[in-house]
Amino acid sequence: MPTPISTALPIDLMLSAGSSAAGNLSGFSAWAVTLMETLGPIGVGFLVFLDTIFPPIPSELVLPLAGFTASQGSMNIVLAIILATVGSVVGAVVLWALGKWIGLERISRIAVKMPLVDVDDVHKTVGWFDKHGDKAVFFGRMVPIFRSLISIPAGMRNMSIIKFLVLTTAGSTIWNTILIVAGFYLGENWSIVETYAGYFQTLVIIAVVVFVAVWIVLKVRKRRRAKAARSGS
Repeated sequence: MPTPISTALPIDLMLSAGSSAAGNLSGFSAWAVTLMETLGPIGVGFLVFLDTIFPPIPSELVLPLAGFTASQGSMNIVLAIILATVGSVVGAVVLWALGKWIGLERISRIAVKMPLVDVDDVHKTVGWFDKHGDKAVFFGRMVPIFRSLISIPAGMRNMSIIKFLVLTTAGSTIWNTILIVAGFYLGENWSIVETYAGYFQTLVIIAVVVFVAVWIVLKVRKRRRAKAARSGS
């Protein structure tokens, strides 16, 4: 009688097939992938929502990881992009509402009490936003730090919620699609996206620090000249 052919997989192959994509990762990356594998695209949306209202959770890491997770067959890449964009928009609306609640008058009262800040500075910033607000909201969704912060002045200036949603959705969709698709096609090498996006983020942070430092120096010099002029008169 012929011996039956066994259809059982070797135990190590079975373990490999059932293992999580997070197996070779650690720390936040492993936790994020596990969450996305468990919740699917909803997990992506949740993480991007957190990134929007809590910038220390970087989309430059979350989105390529979402693409990597999709490449392992754990979820659909199109749904990942859609839910990531939903998470971005919901988080942005929360910050828009915060800006609307704060309002220009409250910010002006706070500015008066802050060292080196003049109410004129607030009005100049508001004037700049009134002139470039549409572009700022759209392109701001693709720039680290500003991705979250830009929603607040939009709310403060009562930007139409419809316009805000359209601009935010468009900018977020482009950013999310680029990073998720890159992570999908790079697969195990998804961290390449994080690395180069990290360089971009570092450049933005350096630019912000330099701008703030120059602004402080100019403000201090202006105050000293005004004080000297008052003393000499």
